[in-house]
Amino acid sequence: MKYYSNEIVFRGHPDKVCDQISARLLQEYVNGDVNTRAGIEVCGGKGTIFVTGEVTSNTEVDVVGVTKQVLQEIGYNQEYNIINNIGRQSQDISIGVDNGGAGDQGMMFGYACNDNNLYIPTAMLILQELSVAYEGLKWSNDNFLPDGKAQITGVYDDDFNLVEIKDFVISYQNKEEKRQETDAIIMDLARTIANKHNIAIEKFHINPTGRFLIGGFDGDAGLTGRKIVVDAYHSFANVGGGCMNGKDVSKVDFSAAHMARKIAKDTLIAKKLKWCEVQVSYAIGISKPLAIYIASDIGNIVPNDSLYEDCEPNNIKKIFPPNKFNYELMAAFGHFGITE
Repeated sequence: MKYYSNEIVFRGHPDKVCDQISARLLQEYVNGDVNTRAGIEVCGGKGTIFVTGEVTSNTEVDVVGVTKQVLQEIGYNQEYNIINNIGRQSQDISIGVDNGGAGDQGMMFGYACNDNNLYIPTAMLILQELSVAYEGLKWSNDNFLPDGKAQITGVYDDDFNLVEIKDFVISYQNKEEKRQETDAIIMDLARTIANKHNIAIEKFHINPTGRFLIGGFDGDAGLTGRKIVVDAYHSFANVGGGCMNGKDVSKVDFSAAHMARKIAKDTLIAKKLKWCEVQVSYAIGISKPLAIYIASDIGNIVPNDSLYEDCEPNNIKKIFPPNKFNYELMAAFGHFGITE
């Protein structure tokens, strides 16, 4: 037996709030112009939200109004100083992208495993389901507040199957008025989700500091792209390092990561694998990937030459057009798994 841990942050976590603002703004731009190019970054804390980055689009978006709407929908007030510092995409980047080249250099990873019909690790699925369930709980019981995160330390067998949860850590923001009651509710919710997957929980750690009243931007700063591991595979697979939120499909940080995930799933199913991980790498302004690497439980798999053509940005865009995605949903709960 071995131990392995993974975590998620709830929709109201400051970093996730920034991710969702970036994603909602991108969605608004894409809704008005599918050829929008965007890399939108948000930083928030202590009463101020700073929106910056680059956007080239034929549509206008009320950046301040959209930001306030996202805050309200997550459960925060709108009394923030919101600064709009968005500019246009650099022409030096456009030169390469206009010709179908990659919007950036870097490595993107895709992963799939046979744990369930969503092809993600069971512990990752349990945390995603908890995060979604907490969102409903927050609106049905006003003792629960938006911010929070959870972590699983799982017990795994020699084939890396999740056997049980040794420690389930849940830190959730609340009014600190009915802690015995709210702690029981959150533990029952976690048990219900884990039981659905035939996984027992040995021990809970609920708000280990003893108190979690101050949260959101009052408790911590937030930044787009700081939760890339939560957005991807919870550390069960490699992460390329690029943020996926607030970026249009010309940005391979986003689109090629989704393409690599598709290749991993397709390969897993076709070859009946236990797990599959795909790496795709690019040079900015060049359309053909520099390399595609496929690893699996049966060893390395040589990619077909056609995969290199499939992974060119213009061809990825045919499979994943800009209006295919619910950008904000992925920014809230993760890009792979229950949001696909």
